[in-house]
This record gives sequence, structure tokens and C-alpha cells, in this order.
Amino acid sequence: MIRKVLPIPVAVLLALCCFCATLIVLTEIGFYTVQPIGALPEGVTAIVRRAPGEPFFSSPDAMCLKVQGYVSLMCRSAALAAAPVDRIVVRLPHMEWAYLVSTGGKTFEQ
Repeated sequence: MIRKVLPIPVAVLLALCCFCATLIVLTEIGFYTVQPIGALPEGVTAIVRRAPGEPFFSSPDAMCLKVQGYVSLMCRSAALAAAPVDRIVVRLPHMEWAYLVSTGGKTFEQ
């Protein structure tokens, strides 16, 4: 018995590729935002490759909130030292909305 192979429509292949690309971006890429502070007066937002368990939106202040429940200058400095600088894909200007998402809508003194 001879089977005929049905061609897969180009639209289906394109949709599948888009779905796979979206899935990779959502699982591998994230935002890391540093609000304007003394060392970075204009602030920065970086698109980074995420480490396992790292949230999609992160910041030094968000790390402080997660670890100790509040933000202090000492914690922020330690969190900045542990920033994912080796995993940066793209550097962008500071995006306040990404910072606010990372901290649950809270802002802290600079």
C-alpha cells in the first residue's frame, strides 16, 4: 500500500515557528532593571538570559524584597554586585514600568 504524504501548509509551519520562538523567549529571556541611582544616574534596563528560577522581571530592589523583605543601601549594593552582567543580550534605557513590575508596583528612595 502506498501512502501519500500530505504537504504541510506554509501557514501552519510559520505558526509553529512563531509559537516555538515565543516559547523560547518567554522561558529564556527576561528584563533586569536598575532604577536611576548615584552609580547609574540614568538607570538601565537590560534584556538578559535568565538563570533557572529567575523571574521574568527582576531588579536589585526586587532581589532585596525577596531576600530580606525591605530595600536598604547595603542590600542594593550587594544585589548590584550580583547583577547578571555576563548574560546581557541588549542594553536599553531605563524603563520605569519594568522596574515597577519587578517590585510589585513599589518604588524606593534612590
